[in-house]
Amino acid sequence: MTAFAAQVRAETSMTLRRGETLLLTVGIPVVFLVFFSTVHVVPTQTPHPVSFFVPGILALAVMSTAMVSLGIATGFERGYGVLKRLGSTPLGRGRLVGAKIATILVVEVVQAAVLVPVGVGLGWHPAGSTGAGAAGGQALAIALLATAAFGGIGLTMAGRLRAELNLAAANGLYLVLLLLGGMVVPLAKLPGWLADLARILPAAALSDGLHAALGSGTAVPVHAWVVLAVWAVAAPVAAVVTFRWE
Repeated sequence: MTAFAAQVRAETSMTLRRGETLLLTVGIPVVFLVFFSTVHVVPTQTPHPVSFFVPGILALAVMSTAMVSLGIATGFERGYGVLKRLGSTPLGRGRLVGAKIATILVVEVVQAAVLVPVGVGLGWHPAGSTGAGAAGGQALAIALLATAAFGGIGLTMAGRLRAELNLAAANGLYLVLLLLGGMVVPLAKLPGWLADLARILPAAALSDGLHAALGSGTAVPVHAWVVLAVWAVAAPVAAVVTFRWE
């Protein structure tokens, strides 16, 4: 077994053992989905609010898991000296970053397996010109790019900041991207200049992509692919280059 595969296995095992964290990671998006789909507090410009919120909450789940959960957990591992021993092994920073991002995909599969049936139960179904298979393929590709992007952002902060500062920074950035990402509040509701700024950030690109693929059933906008592709490369590279073992 290669060092990378062994680390992926170890990271996955540790993640699945944190049952309370996994429960929150899955449970909170479900609560958000049910609440916003049934209590009409946010105008969505869609015939049925659930059509907006299923893609939006799926995007929120990817961002919170890949950036916040991963970043905070890694920050405390580094702060407690857990990662120091890995620095002297053949694993290296690149494979550590890759293994941690790959592990997040397991959690996201669990999230999707719960959120999609809940959305269907609330009346959601993919609609539009693309078929279900094409829509699902687009959504999967968008989610993979976003996982790499947000995982890289979270690990960049975790690899440079003290654990406590990283905790505050991750949650602060999460709040900013939540408000600007079009996941709960449509981008059309933002001032024009703020919406333009938001569209170069990975949160809005992820939201736009999933809303197109799973909401309206149309092709994902080119700008969403471009923005996510850039972040999916740049953020993990930044994490590898700047990561410190202790």
